[in-house]
Amino acid sequence: MESGLEGKRILVGVCGGIAAYKVAEVVSTLRRMGAEVHVLMTQAATRFVGPLTFRVLSQNPVVTDMWDPENPWDEPHVTLGEQADLFLIAPATAHVIGRLACGLADDVVTATALATRAPILIAPAMSDLMYTSQAVQENIARLKERGYRFVGPEYGRLASGKEGIGRLSEPEVIVEAVRKILAEVAPSGGPAKR
Repeated sequence: MESGLEGKRILVGVCGGIAAYKVAEVVSTLRRMGAEVHVLMTQAATRFVGPLTFRVLSQNPVVTDMWDPENPWDEPHVTLGEQADLFLIAPATAHVIGRLACGLADDVVTATALATRAPILIAPAMSDLMYTSQAVQENIARLKERGYRFVGPEYGRLASGKEGIGRLSEPEVIVEAVRKILAEVAPSGGPAKR
């Protein structure tokens, strides 16, 4: 049975939050479904899950620094951004959402978001107090106006131990959102509109 992801190039931007461990399952599932997956990580993300985990699961080099001389691309944010069919950012922290809303590009994840013309799917994860704050809600609204897509967050147990809105969507929900966006690809074969 076809997944609709065969041959699709999906970028996964991993940000610094405890929910980063769930993104390993997302990457693994996307690969099993036939997608070519490239992982980009903020420095904060590497404190939660090591790049080696994502390198093994994606079967591709992991970019944690745009200017690392070991990168297989001179400008990974531009090269990968141009080649992407979709860019998933998960878990998207309040900090990264704010930087995206302001158009900042000070790490490989936010720089790639500016460089790509592929659809961008954001999967937020943070405390309920942060998620419901006026600043975060305004930043999300601004990104939605620009065509960014969102999946979640969900209500459930948070890292703090309390229940609330802000939990990263489950891997299968995120993968289904990726499939849905890629199914919107124009008949001409062009990318789905952001």
